Amino acid sequence: MIDLNFRKDNHYVSQAYLRRWESSPGKAFLYHILVSNENVPLWHEKSIKGIAYHQHLYTRHISGAQSDAIERWFSTEFESPAENSIERVINEDHLTPDDWHKLVQFLAMQDLRTPARLEEFLKRHPEESIQKTLGEILESLPEKLETMKQNGVVIPAVDRKNADFPLKVTTEIKEEEEFGILKAETVVGRALWLRGIQHQLNNTARILHQHKWTIMRPARGMSWFTTDKPVILLNYDSPKKYNFNGGWDSKGSEILMPLSPEHMLYTRIGHRRPVRGSKFSVEVTHLLRRLIAEHAHRNIFGKTADTEAQAYRPRIVNAEYYKFEQDKWQRWHAEQTESEEYFLPAR
Repeated sequence: MIDLNFRKDNHYVSQAYLRRWESSPGKAFLYHILVSNENVPLWHEKSIKGIAYHQHLYTRHISGAQSDAIERWFSTEFESPAENSIERVINEDHLTPDDWHKLVQFLAMQDLRTPARLEEFLKRHPEESIQKTLGEILESLPEKLETMKQNGVVIPAVDRKNADFPLKVTTEIKEEEEFGILKAETVVGRALWLRGIQHQLNNTARILHQHKWTIMRPARGMSWFTTDKPVILLNYDSPKKYNFNGGWDSKGSEILMPLSPEHMLYTRIGHRRPVRGSKFSVEVTHLLRRLIAEHAHRNIFGKTADTEAQAYRPRIVNAEYYKFEQDKWQRWHAEQTESEEYFLPAR
């Protein structure tokens, strides 16, 4: 039976978040960084419901069934709790420790779940590297098991909590032989990526709450746009020496995320926080707007058609690569489902 409530349209930028940039009811201006031809408008107004999503980006095929648990988890644990806190920011209301906690949790989730982050994950963990690691583990396993046996340590049973981990272990022992072959396989794809996100949000993200956060505003008469990669981890030394490779706990790194055209969640790790509501100078606001545009992956979103944003980030016109990306996302769910059926079968 079809589940009519199944969430297959997975928004990697929260719709409630993007509504802060509404240009008209339910719509925002969209700028595509990669287009198929010159006739595509630079900016066009589009329904927020129809942007910043891929079908089945977070769907998992576990134990013979499709699951949208991750999408629902993002919504109930991060997006919905942060809505009122973001509203309080915009209304200049007093923020409680709980508000700050929800804002930072939202930032952490939004940092991890984008297609850009997925691409980084796939490049950072090539199949060859994972297989090598598995091989090293298997090579050392017999000695470890023998040591456990000699010390009377009971080998633990399989943890059912790991049912979503894409690992397949098989053994081959010929009749009447004492030793055999142990084989372990995994794959770098959707299941492993989502498992990593869960771990980071449940564990690593705690470090973010130790930093001194504030809300910063742009210079008078200026505003923020946002992107499909709205959280920036910035290492900045000078206009010609900076990168976006900062960490969640790297001293001196700046973490920033626009919350509305007028508000930015901000910290500089290891430094005192500016007074909440402080305005950046005109020079710094121009710099940050440029960095926000440069950091975008494929889209910039705005309350208006922001001509400066397109100047900061000229679009790429490439029909071949545009089609390649479209085809990649068309195949995404089928390919990942096939892999997950193999690694996460019904038990």
